[in-house]
Amino acid sequence: MAGTFSQIYIHYVFAVERRENLLEKPWREEVFKYIAGIIKGKKQKPIIVNGVSDHVHVFVGLKPVVSISDLVRDIKNNSSNFINDQNFLKSKFSWQEGYGAFSHSHSQLDTVYQYIANQENHHRKKTFKEEYIEFLQKFEIEYQEKYLFEWLD
Repeated sequence: MAGTFSQIYIHYVFAVERRENLLEKPWREEVFKYIAGIIKGKKQKPIIVNGVSDHVHVFVGLKPVVSISDLVRDIKNNSSNFINDQNFLKSKFSWQEGYGAFSHSHSQLDTVYQYIANQENHHRKKTFKEEYIEFLQKFEIEYQEKYLFEWLD
């Protein structure tokens, strides 16, 4: 009996609603672990989840039984509920609509992993807006800035 074999690596990027700095350090790691658990629960492979106070990077080994959009929808919905259920914030938490999804080859695994692991240091030099637009340009994705995330300048 023939099997299905694949090698698909997706790097998701999504932001907190209104790009507010709500992912606070005392509980941010717990949210990232929870997101990894969501991915595992969907029988996908979480490679790394990391970010800063206003956005998250999620790198996943994706099997073709789930769509890119279904997985990020489930990650965002379930993690929002988790943050709210844990009462980490006094106000209601939600993710901003939309996301970026970028594909990588197996040979780029370590580079992408290190990039995501180093988010705190990276964002001392570059804003999220600069980073995100760089991704869109690097991957030659056409965009209109008015349809990107809400930016806080």
